[in-house]
Amino acid sequence: MMGRMAGLEGMEQPRPRSDPAAARWGIPGPDADSAPAPRAPAFAAPDPVGDPALGEVRLPSRPQSAGIARRLTAAVLLGQWALTPQLAEQAVLLVSELVGNAVRHTGARTFGLRMLRRRGWIRIEVRDPSRGLPCLMPVQEMDLSGRGLFLVDKLSDRWGVDLLPRGKSTWFEMRIADR
Repeated sequence: MMGRMAGLEGMEQPRPRSDPAAARWGIPGPDADSAPAPRAPAFAAPDPVGDPALGEVRLPSRPQSAGIARRLTAAVLLGQWALTPQLAEQAVLLVSELVGNAVRHTGARTFGLRMLRRRGWIRIEVRDPSRGLPCLMPVQEMDLSGRGLFLVDKLSDRWGVDLLPRGKSTWFEMRIADR
């Protein structure tokens, strides 16, 4: 699959927020950092934290937030976007891995979760204030940890890291069948 990252070599370069590719994904411009994320009505998501399909949802950087991120991902992919259970299950696993990395390795107090959809693709982003880059490490069969980015690499169609003025966005994309 072309466009796949094999570690930090080949890492996609950060795109300015005014980039046409960013516009295709509905990524807001530079002023968006100062605006609060839009909130959805309470019935749109299983948690009262907001809807990551409408804007970035901020969550506290602690292990319990992984469960909230998984529920939000499942609610959007199954409930709002009516995607297949298999795709939703894979995306939920990958979100859990990216959130786990943000919680364990960044020292951040919060992280952001955002989901975007365009024809034939979904994109899920976990944003944190650290500019430390994640690293895809070789994984052995008996390894008990370090499998997060390995799974992201194997189960997504594309993934990468965009450096931001304050932090980074680690993301993955998956092809979907539009009906």
